[in-house]
This record gives sequence, structure tokens and C-alpha cells, in this order.
Amino acid sequence: MQVGAESRMNDMTQEEPDQPVSTTKKTGRGRNTGRDSKAWLFVAFAVFSVAWGGNEATPMLVFYRHEAVFSDVFVDSLLVSYAVGIVAGLLVCGPLSDRYGRKPVMLPAPLIALLGSVFIAAGETTEWSIFTGRVLAGLAVGIVMSAGGSWVKELSVAPFDPGAGPSSGAQRATMSMTAGFGLGAGLAGVLAEWGPIPGQLPYIVHVVLSVFATAGILSVPETRQSAHLRVRGSFWSDLLTPTARHPRFLTVVAPMAPWVFGAAGVSYAIMPRLVQSQVSAPIAFSALLTVIALGCGFAIQRFGPRINTTSSARGPISGLCIVVVGMVVATASSGSIAIWNTVVVAVILGCGYGLCLVSGLTEVQRIAGPDDLGGLTAVYYTLTYIGFFFPMILTELSDSFTYPEMLGFGIVMSVLCLVVVTVFSRRNLPVDNGPAVEVTKA
Repeated sequence: MQVGAESRMNDMTQEEPDQPVSTTKKTGRGRNTGRDSKAWLFVAFAVFSVAWGGNEATPMLVFYRHEAVFSDVFVDSLLVSYAVGIVAGLLVCGPLSDRYGRKPVMLPAPLIALLGSVFIAAGETTEWSIFTGRVLAGLAVGIVMSAGGSWVKELSVAPFDPGAGPSSGAQRATMSMTAGFGLGAGLAGVLAEWGPIPGQLPYIVHVVLSVFATAGILSVPETRQSAHLRVRGSFWSDLLTPTARHPRFLTVVAPMAPWVFGAAGVSYAIMPRLVQSQVSAPIAFSALLTVIALGCGFAIQRFGPRINTTSSARGPISGLCIVVVGMVVATASSGSIAIWNTVVVAVILGCGYGLCLVSGLTEVQRIAGPDDLGGLTAVYYTLTYIGFFFPMILTELSDSFTYPEMLGFGIVMSVLCLVVVTVFSRRNLPVDNGPAVEVTKA
């Protein structure tokens, strides 16, 4: 059965539109005075806690290599298992949240992340246990990126938060996720380097956070009331996400997306490995670079609404320009590696990561309609995680090419992406915060 995007939009206009039900009292002026205006904070904390659990393994991979219990191949496979879990969570749970609501899809995420940490902590020397834990951690991250990010966005508009700006949803979602990624890795590195029971303590901390996060989102209102009664077509057709073929998405968002985690991966996965012989506490130093990169990303995301504009792709262009500069500095630094220049690379590429992330999500939220916001968010984040494979690819190729050669190739690719985004910057702009073109959905 063919179901067109046009018919879906017509259904929304012919029927009474979905109106989220607010549980707060209102003043005579019709403004919310209850806790709904702050409800996004509880979801943002859940996103934060799951991201914490997902990225705390970054310095722990250095710990596992140092312990020499597992082979290097298995340690590298933990990155793959994490990515597989993320992609599964993104592509399935994003469309699920569009159809059945944000809350029922998002609610299990902190518990899945908690279970992942339990598996990893309990199986410090057991391959299957750690591997399973990493898949679960990735699955939870995929859920919060798609369903959680969409929920935060919808809680950041009227009637829940009438005072929020048009880009507040994207900013709040990316900042909570970036903060979790950074602080989780930072504390895990410190505890693994100098704390007791280093193979378990970082994960125990995350378990406690997950309990509070789950309790926090129990009372948050649903923003997609009776969503399953309004979305037409089968769930399998939802997985196709028609707006993923929107020309704005293909020419502005898609070329930039891999550089989100590509920039982050170069800064805190490749550079620490190159300088490892010069540091006395490699686990803590890896965590430090992660905190620096993600901290810079968090800081620049505060200015995302000022940089992004509805009339061009100024945000994505600015983010890619920073990435190009960062790749140039990383290429030069890799030929004469030192502690100071790895820190400089982390600062520059961290800013590139942060601005690309929030700019891409802002574009997605302008393109998507209410029935495929979760689905298009999932597609976007899936493309960002292509960059997550950059460190593994460079490691595999390091026997045939030098790091300056490989990172130099990265400069060329980032410049090409910048050219594409710049050329299409003012084209195919979304109309009225919705799709500018009709896309047929099977």
C-alpha cells in the first residue's frame, strides 16, 4: 500500500491535530505555572545518565589494554558492539516513538543502560559479559538520542514551555548528551587510574545515576497523546522515514553528519594513542582529552541558537570550518606528536564536534514533521556514527600509511563536505518548519 507524505499531512489538517495534554494549572493569561515547563529537565537528565554510561568505556578501553586480559582485537570489537547497539536503538526506537509516543519508548532506556553496566562490571575478565554490556549500553544510547531527543524537543515548546526559543529543544538535547559523554568518561578515567576496584567502581556510579534517572521520568507527561491512532500506514513503512530523502537533509545534513563523531574520535581516540608513550597515566590522560574535547563541544553548543539561522546553513558551515582547521592541526601534530598539541587538537575538534552536532539536529527538527521527528532524528544520528569508525579504520591502515598521510586525506574529505554544504546552504529550505517537498512512502 502506498502512503504519501502529502496524505499524512492532509490527515493532520483534516482531523483535530494532536494536542499534548498539560497537567498543570494555568493563570488567567493561559500560561503554564506548574512543573511542565521544567519537565524537559527530567528527560534531559535521563539522556545525560545514559550518555554517561555509554562513553565511560572510552578510557576503560585503555584500562583493558593495560590489563592485557583481552586481545587487542577483542578490545576494538567493543567499539563495534557499542555502535551496533546504537544503530539498532536509533533505527527501531525512533520510528517507534513517532507511532506509540516518546514516554513508553524512552522509559526503559536508563534501565537498559543500568543492565549494561552490571554486565560489564560483573564480567571484568569475561568476554561475552563485557560484549553484551556494551551492546546494551549502545542500545540505550540509541534510544535516548532518538526518542529522548524528540521528547526534549517537544517539551521545549508550547504548551509545556512557551518561553523556550525555537532552537531550545536541539540545544537542550545535545548539551545534556555531550555533558554525559564528557563527565562519564572523565570520572571513569580517574576512578580506573587511581580508585579502588577500578574494573567495577565506574560502572557502580553509573548504576546509581540510572536509578535516579528512571525515577525522574516516570512523572513526565507524554507529548504524543494517542499518536498510534493518528499515524497512517504500517510500522515497517515508518522505518523508511520519508523525510530522509528531503533534499535539504541529503545536501546539508548528511555531508556534515559523519564529522560529528569523526572529529570527536580523532581528538580523543586517535591522538591519545599516538602520544601514549609520553604520559605516565595513560588512562587518566585519555579521559582528560575526552573531557576537554566534549567540554569545548558543550560550551560552543550554548551559542548554537545564535549561530544557526533559518535562511542558510550558517551553523553547519561554521562547524565544518572548525573541523577542517582541527584536521589540519591534527595532521601537523601527528608528525611531531607532543602532549601540548594533542590538547590543542582536542580543543579545536571538540568545538567542531559540538557545533556540528547541534546544527545538524536543529536542521533535522526544522525538516521533520511531528509524525517522523523520531525517525529522522534516528537517521541523522546513525549517519553521525559513521565517524565513530574513523579511529578503527585508521588503526587498520596504519601498517600501510602514516598518520599524517591518513589525517591529510581527512582534510581533503572534510573540505569536500564543506564545499557541498556551502553550495546548497540556501537551497531547499523547509517551509513553516515542515517538509518543503512531498516524498512518497511505501
